[in-house]
Parts: sequence; C-alpha cells; structure tokens
Amino acid sequence: MMNFKLEQLKKKQSEALLGGGKERIIAQHNKKKLTARERVELFLDKGSFEEIGMLVTHRTSDFGMDKQIYYGDGVVTAYGTVNGRLVYVFAQDFTVFGGSLSETHAEKICKIMDLAVKNGAPIVGLNDSGGARIQEGVRSLGGYADLFYRNVRSSGVIPQISAIMGPCAGGAVYSPAITDFIIMVEKSSYMFVTGPNVVKTVTNEEVSSEDLGGAHTHSSKSGVTHFTASNEVDCILQLRKLLSYIPQNCNEKTPVLDYRLQEELRPKLETIIPDNPQQPYDIKEVIAELLDEESFYEVQSEFAQNIVIGFGRLAGRSIGIVANQPMVLAGCLDVNASKKAGRFVRFCDCFNIPLLVLEDVPGFLPGTDQEWNGIISNGAKLLYAFSEATVPRVTVITRKAYGGAYDVMNSKHIGADLNFAWPSAEIAVMGAKGASEIIFKKEIDASADPAQKLMEKEQEYAEKFANPYHAAARGFVDEVIFPEQTRRKLIKAFASLESKSESLPKRKHGNIPL
Repeated sequence: MMNFKLEQLKKKQSEALLGGGKERIIAQHNKKKLTARERVELFLDKGSFEEIGMLVTHRTSDFGMDKQIYYGDGVVTAYGTVNGRLVYVFAQDFTVFGGSLSETHAEKICKIMDLAVKNGAPIVGLNDSGGARIQEGVRSLGGYADLFYRNVRSSGVIPQISAIMGPCAGGAVYSPAITDFIIMVEKSSYMFVTGPNVVKTVTNEEVSSEDLGGAHTHSSKSGVTHFTASNEVDCILQLRKLLSYIPQNCNEKTPVLDYRLQEELRPKLETIIPDNPQQPYDIKEVIAELLDEESFYEVQSEFAQNIVIGFGRLAGRSIGIVANQPMVLAGCLDVNASKKAGRFVRFCDCFNIPLLVLEDVPGFLPGTDQEWNGIISNGAKLLYAFSEATVPRVTVITRKAYGGAYDVMNSKHIGADLNFAWPSAEIAVMGAKGASEIIFKKEIDASADPAQKLMEKEQEYAEKFANPYHAAARGFVDEVIFPEQTRRKLIKAFASLESKSESLPKRKHGNIPL
C-alpha cells in the first residue's frame, strides 16, 4: 500500500514539474524564454528552491475546464535564499492557461505573501500572465483584489519587487504598480491597462504593444518601470543585485560588506566643477568618486534624467543617493524629477537605508507646462518625503543651491543631520544676475552705463551671497570642505549616525500631496 502511494506521489510531482505539458515548455525554451521553474531556480541560490503548493489544481468545471487540469494551476510558489538570505517568490507559468489568474492561482500567491510578512523576508513576483481567467468570472477578479490588499498591507513592511517577463495587462498591472520596484525584459514584456485593440476602438490610435507598454516606453516616458533587462537571465541577475542593497524588512538595517579603510582622498573631485558656473558637469562622475568602486546601481536611469537616484556602498555600507544632474535641464527640479526622487526617498526611509544628497540645483523648472501639470503639489512630494524621513541624512552642496529648491533638497531646515558644502557652493535666493536686476534696479537704470553697473552689482551680490560661508556662519552648513576630502568626511558622518533614533509624532498617517 505504501509503495503504491509513493508511486502516486512521484507521478503527481512529475506531472506538476511538466506544467502545461512538456511540448509547450520546450517550445517556449526554444524561443529563449525560460520556464517558470527555470526562472525560480536561476533566481534562488543553488539547492535552496523549496516549492509550496505544487499539487494545487483549479476548482472550475464550467466551459470544459474539468477536462483541463494541471498541477500548480499556472503559478510556481516557493521560498529559498538569495546570497544566503531568505526570499519568497512566485513565478507565473504562461504554459498553463496563459498564466491566467484563477481563484486558486491567487490563493497560492496570497499564501506566499502572507508567509513573507510573517517571516520578515522580501517577496519577488515573476509576472508572465494573460490576465484574469475569464472562465471563472468574478472569482478571478476577487483574486486580484486579494493580491492588491496584501500588496498595500505589506508596503513598507517587507521589500516587494516585480519582474515583468511577459504580458501584464488590465487589472494585473496594479499589483506590480504597488510594489517597490519593477524590472521589465526588453522586447518580450509589456504592461498596459488597455491594449492596442481597445485603444484603437476608443481613440482611433494605432499603436503596437511595444510602443504602448514595452520596457523602453515605461523606462523613459511613463517612469513605471525602474529597471530594464536585455533578456531574462539579465533580469534575474539584476533582481539578485537589487536585493543585495536592501534589508530583509523594516526592522533590519542595511547590509554591510567587509571594508578596510584606506587613504580615502579623491583628488579628481578638486577639478570636477568647471570655473564657469554656467557650464555643466556629470554628477555621476562625482558619485563614482565618492562611492566604493563600481557599487553604484542607478534606479530609473532613463526617466527624469535631471535627477539621479540609486543605491551604492560607502565603506561597505549600503546607502541611497539622490543627486541633481547639471547635464540635464541644468539640474532643475520638475514634476517628474520630484515624483521620481520623492518615492525613492520614501522607500529608503521605509527600510532604514541612509540617504546621501548631492545638491546642485538652480531652482524649479519654470513654464506653463510645469505649472499646469502641478509642479506645486509634485514638488511638495519631494519636500514631504525628506521632511518625513528619519534615516540618517547627509547633504553635500557641490555648486548651486537656489531658492525653494535649496530647502527641498534635504536642507538643514527640514531635518538633515549633516550638511557639507564645497567652496564652489552658491547658496542664495536666486542667481547673482537675477537678484541684482531686482535689488539694484533703480541704481542700474539711473547709471550712465547700465550694463557696466549691472556687472558691478552682480559681482557685489556674488561676493556676499554666492558662496557657502554666509550659510556656514548661520549654522545652515556644518562645514565647508575641500572636494577631495568628501569621501572621507562622508564615511565618518554615516558611521557617526549609525545609531540614529528618531520617531515621528503619533498619528494614523500623514497626508502626502499625492
């Protein structure tokens, strides 16, 4: 009897491992798409893959579904380790009913999400689904709502990461949208609420799936996706890399790698700021000099490029970086940059990741387009995010810090712990030329040579305000430092803030200007 039962179990496991049929899996593999289990095995450390719910089947008998039963019901749910740390994962299996979400399919994902929260470990979703299983009607829709509810409840408790490795359309897009990070595979994945056919019917626009919701579209135009991958293997390797920078849950601190302090001076930083204040420079060169070698991992690199965000390591310690990019729009803050940086700051604050801010900002981007698209409320999102953050926060002003943007970019006034400035820093309400035209207008107009008088007054204003020393005298800047000393100063600063403890006033939650 026992031997018979063992043979039954082996048969069921063998059928489950074949998913929707061996032939279809081989066909998918020949198209260079991995199967769901191959994706999970590649993602998790070797030998750590433990599957849950392998023998689950759907409960629908309508429309001939009782004759199409596959073990696992279109999703592989499992746990294992990544770099030795516990991770929960689900991978939708497109070979079973197009990976469509059924009642039991949703139940499996919900179970793995609940386990992730209980055990304080990240949840990673490998999405590849045609959407809700239409044969189940409202039961599949209810399954999506169950996922959304758990996504929201888990937000800020454990890291949630979504990889889009195939179609993700309709209601299915909202679960990844709630998660912390999305990565899409180029030319084989897409996300949209309504597909090309519906768009054509309603708006008479003709657009391909790739143009409407492909990886490039969402990385550069909408900002929906945070990373793109050239293929599925690259996608999975990026998932593993991302997890290395973040803690397991909101109660843990960031991972720290072994690092032996050396001579931390960076002479290259002394020559990186141009003599001409109107000339741009690449802030990524500054980031590369300040962080551990090749440790910077940029987030949303193709979207709102006037601000740079990402993870890096400083003396082995994981930190988040927010930096104005003078190469694009002179580093001005606009609607998209504010939203991009604001959400990143909030993620870092959720998971105890210290923040380094590199500031070179001439202000908020002017124009009717910005005003009509809500630069006021969107700029306030970044201001709110920094003001709310309780993690260690350090700012380095490299050059311009003008107007309200100076306040917003992690100034001392909104709770920054330590603020440094380079000698090239200009901290003022506005640039010297614009300020002089306002302050000395009458004097300039009455002059025999208005142009010469403007130059004189501009120089006078610059000497008084376009430097970091006035702010340092008031304590708004803690120290004016030589650029080459910046890395050394930052290592000591973050080490001193490692035990920082700060709590917000008791409340249900704040009301960020969404």
